[in-house]
Amino acid sequence: MANRKRKILIIVENLPVPFDTRVWQEATTLAESGYIVSVICPKGKGYTLDEEFLNGVHIFRHNLPKEGNSAIGYLREYCTALREETRLAKKIYKEIGFDVIHGCNPPDDIYIVARKFKKYGVKYVFDHHDICPELFEAKFGHANGPLYRSQLFFEKQTYKHCAFAFVTNESYKKIAITRDKMKPEKVIVLRSGPKLERMKILPPNERIKRGYKYMIGYLGVIGQQEGIEYLLEAARIIKQRGCSVFWGVIGGGPHLEALKKQAKEMQLDDCVEFTGRISDEQMLEYLNTADVCVNCDKYNSMNDKSTMNKILEYMALAKPIVQFDLTEGRYSAQEASLYAKKNDAIDMANKILQLLEDPECRKRMGQYGYDRVVNELSWEHTSRTLLEEYEKLYSGGF
Repeated sequence: MANRKRKILIIVENLPVPFDTRVWQEATTLAESGYIVSVICPKGKGYTLDEEFLNGVHIFRHNLPKEGNSAIGYLREYCTALREETRLAKKIYKEIGFDVIHGCNPPDDIYIVARKFKKYGVKYVFDHHDICPELFEAKFGHANGPLYRSQLFFEKQTYKHCAFAFVTNESYKKIAITRDKMKPEKVIVLRSGPKLERMKILPPNERIKRGYKYMIGYLGVIGQQEGIEYLLEAARIIKQRGCSVFWGVIGGGPHLEALKKQAKEMQLDDCVEFTGRISDEQMLEYLNTADVCVNCDKYNSMNDKSTMNKILEYMALAKPIVQFDLTEGRYSAQEASLYAKKNDAIDMANKILQLLEDPECRKRMGQYGYDRVVNELSWEHTSRTLLEEYEKLYSGGF
């Protein structure tokens, strides 16, 4: 059990807490282990209170400008977030205190807040969720120019100012060591395994299928780089082949309305539902009803190296998966997934149909994925690393 005087401030910009699953699991795990934990995050749908004490965690939320997809929109968001994070960090330091700032990207600028508290002996721990230079490339389509170079600069500065870093997989660890010159012993892989108590297997709700024979489930942020246009094209192909399939697309994001319009233009609005952001209870209803779950993240340097939480969540529900053949997606799912050719909607449609026609294969793959999560990849296993490294930090190991 940790000393009750150990205090950690977690800062996350791109999602509210407790909606951000990784951050919430980290915060509650630390709180349950005796740490005093505060979190700064933005407000979001369903999470609008300025302050809240929930499951032993002090949460402080701030407003952000409307989410956008332009460089100017991101700059406005980042500047506002830094101002609000600094304001709230000063308030928390005075009222509660903290001796560590645990910064979760994107973007790679939270070290700027942490620097203001270095003179008080506060250490900075970086939690590397997304590789921002590659994320920039995925969003804007090029890996050059001053804006792209600024992403490389901020990433290097973040690693320069942290005591150590948590990364989500081995691909990110390699980047930290080779591109950002971190010592290997200061880069710790902390995988975002799902909590089995949250991802509950439930009976299917046939009403959700709207009379269709099969259902395909998707869970994720609805953004530009998620490749949902491939999912829509696969849905069009399968519909043209006369297969009775309903598609439940779960999640919100800046590209949601554009994709709804695209689905309508493709005459898919009768069989494709965009739910928007919904509660965990509704999400579990949809995914437990799905016969197959998909990850349509397009192949690019960002997605190839990133671990997608949705894959592990599908596996926790014993769902067979179809996804494009990406490095970290294949590591996570292994035999729980079929792998379509990269960015090939036709092959994705073929792989989905292959599974729909083979219930025994679906059952076998789902069980394999479930067993892999239970025995290796659930938060109950991976969270040990979080506690071990913080114990090392407080014991003077970094």
